[in-house]
Amino acid sequence: ITIVPRTMGALGYVMHVPEEEKYLNSQKELRAMLVGYLGGRAAEEIVFSSVTTGAANDIEQATRLARAMVTQYGMSEKFGLMGLAAQQDKYLTGRTVMNCGDATAAEVDNEIMRILKEAYEEAKRLLNENREVMDQIAEFLIEKETITGKEFMQIFRRCKGIPEPEEKKEGEADDKERLTGRRPQKQPIRRRLPKRRPQKQPIRKRLAKAIRKAAKGTKPKNRQKNGMTKRRHRIKSSRITERARGIRRAQQIPQAGHR
Repeated sequence: ITIVPRTMGALGYVMHVPEEEKYLNSQKELRAMLVGYLGGRAAEEIVFSSVTTGAANDIEQATRLARAMVTQYGMSEKFGLMGLAAQQDKYLTGRTVMNCGDATAAEVDNEIMRILKEAYEEAKRLLNENREVMDQIAEFLIEKETITGKEFMQIFRRCKGIPEPEEKKEGEADDKERLTGRRPQKQPIRRRLPKRRPQKQPIRKRLAKAIRKAAKGTKPKNRQKNGMTKRRHRIKSSRITERARGIRRAQQIPQAGHR
């Protein structure tokens, strides 16, 4: 939860982070989400006895979810398993179109309104019962501007007198892992990349380096690693010295037109 304005028109937001990967939601979970969406508007009414425009996006999200529960998910006692809407352009706009008459559409709106009212009353009931927790969380947000789920639960347990759960020790399996029989995933082993060998210099640079050494009067080292015999090495060194002498003579000869 944060009260720092991040985007245009949003003075803060509540981000629900799932504990594990989920692809399906039960009816109970969806109703709990509706209560969470309408909690901000309920808190305004309880604390300030008035409402503001800050809950506009929450109301929009809650209405969309309640409509899907009635028309698509079959979670309405009145309409049951009847599909009343179809989704068009799923990968573009995701717009839903009603597949019923005007009278049925009006009844759908009444059912959506009933579900939202029940969620709103449940949100007010929970906040009235936990008014002290709400006030302390509000003070924490005014001071820190952001609160995590762990900090939220610490404040809740402190106000309710619930002891903090013991931290899990290394080597102890979780209760859920014991029931499901799943083992915690191991982190992938990082493989060490082989060290890069230093790149050899091009032949031209090596030849020029050998010529400079020969010009200074130093002999190149005898390297037996390349499989070169001593005789070939002498021939090669003599050629290099001859080239070096030719370079010296060319440097000593004055150019035409200069003294």
